[in-house]
Amino acid sequence: MFYVYLLCSRPFGTLYIGTTADLVKRVWEHKVKAIPGFTARYGVDRLIWYEQHASLEAAFARERQIKKWRREWKIPLIEADNPQWIDLYPAIAL
Repeated sequence: MFYVYLLCSRPFGTLYIGTTADLVKRVWEHKVKAIPGFTARYGVDRLIWYEQHASLEAAFARERQIKKWRREWKIPLIEADNPQWIDLYPAIAL
């Protein structure tokens, strides 16, 4: 399985979108700032939305689609499943 995911710095804060084959590991890397870059610099480490895809190609296509969206379009996507912008990482990292 492959995942497209959205992270934020805080509710309604800075957003980041990514794709991975190992969601738990990748979000953990963001949380411990294992890889320098945008998310480490801006403290973007709260998993607020994700979806599964059967292929890498489908996940990349969805990521590219959402990256083109305006922020105003991403917020309803997040809030459809996570209206409180709760960090979903503890639930998936069991």
